[in-house]
Amino acid sequence: MKCGVVVFPGSNCDHDCYHILKHIFELDTEWVWHKDSADLDAFDFVVLPGGFSYGDYLRAGAISRFSPVMKAVVRYAQKGGKVLGICNGFQILVESGLLPGALMQNRWQKFICKPVFTRVESTDTPFTSLCRERPILRIPIAHHGGRYFAQEDTLKAMQDNQQIVLKYCEPGGTVSEASNPNGSMDNIAGVANEKKNVFGMMPHPERSADPLWPDQDGQLIFKSLIQSF
Repeated sequence: MKCGVVVFPGSNCDHDCYHILKHIFELDTEWVWHKDSADLDAFDFVVLPGGFSYGDYLRAGAISRFSPVMKAVVRYAQKGGKVLGICNGFQILVESGLLPGALMQNRWQKFICKPVFTRVESTDTPFTSLCRERPILRIPIAHHGGRYFAQEDTLKAMQDNQQIVLKYCEPGGTVSEASNPNGSMDNIAGVANEKKNVFGMMPHPERSADPLWPDQDGQLIFKSLIQSF
């Protein structure tokens, strides 16, 4: 299995993703440079990691969407290729139109970095299929612009199509205002596209996937994706 990790100027979680995929899951993993516009068909899946691509100028992900590599990512996704966007990668996917909605600054205008609980709302995706027996995941977040928003008609369509994949919740699984760290609409932490081959999430599964760490719930995201092949 071959996977690619896209690197933008300002990416800072690219090595974390590479480490998990290459050294923990022992996959054939390669870097994909932001100036590379070549087709990505050789990869089984592609990861857009977290960070501050292009310094998050204008809006997070707003400049990255014009990188040559994103033309290749869009083509790849449109052909059914699996794409995982984490944090800044999620923001880039939204800005690129591959995922619906928008990601705005956190409600309290502060950077948030802490572990949170998320409830898996849909296991009918290649990214969450192994979460049926463990639907509550403890995964860290680290973002300043993770407040998800979508128009009511868009949100309704996403609900009907089970595109809302992750929601912030209490440890026991209750979705509440108190468990919403950034003010996201409907506590949304991760969404998929209609075909379920593109998934964006604000929590960082690569930061809870190494067996040396106490929290390893992030492994389920990667294991689900790997098993989908």
